[in-house]
Amino acid sequence: GTDGRVNIWKSGDKGEKRSDFHVGRGGRWEGQVPPLPSDLAEVKSHDGDGFLPKPTAKELAEFEKLLDQVKISEGALKTDGFGENPFYHCLVAEIPPESREPQGSTVVGYGLYYFTYSTWTGRNVYLEDIYVMPKYRGQGIGSKIIKKVAEVALEKGCSQFRLAVLDWNESAMDFYKARGAKDLTVAEGWRFFRFDNEAMRELVRM
Repeated sequence: GTDGRVNIWKSGDKGEKRSDFHVGRGGRWEGQVPPLPSDLAEVKSHDGDGFLPKPTAKELAEFEKLLDQVKISEGALKTDGFGENPFYHCLVAEIPPESREPQGSTVVGYGLYYFTYSTWTGRNVYLEDIYVMPKYRGQGIGSKIIKKVAEVALEKGCSQFRLAVLDWNESAMDFYKARGAKDLTVAEGWRFFRFDNEAMRELVRM
């Protein structure tokens, strides 16, 4: 996961215009890819069969310059997301088999979210990760994932859809602001704190 930081990368190549923002490393995919109509990419809930976010989460962490913080195993991801008591939920963006390359996956992006609770506003949803494979970026898939998370939140009676962005990632902040999100650090002065594993151990020993 991104440890709560949702990061959207916008291509910085001169002369290149994109219709969407996208998550991942700042490198550009080599080679030409025929445009994929966004309505061909279906975003739906995922049951854990055949796909885990581990490899793509590592790419996201590398983009964030936080690769050393990725500690989780694929086994833990599968148990925590697709076991009897899931800690998170996963959406996947899939394309038709005929649109993929030979031996390629039909899963071209994902969103990872979980539910939280506020004594002020009740049910909330928190978006932990959003990722689209490099060759499928700029085609509206990331926007469809975010929209689907909002739909799930409303269906579950959530009053808020929360996420966090690294302070240097201005493209991500602009992307969310343009869609109605509020920067709580600026607007309300909130700062988020974290106890890591060692800090928790020290805390219980106090």
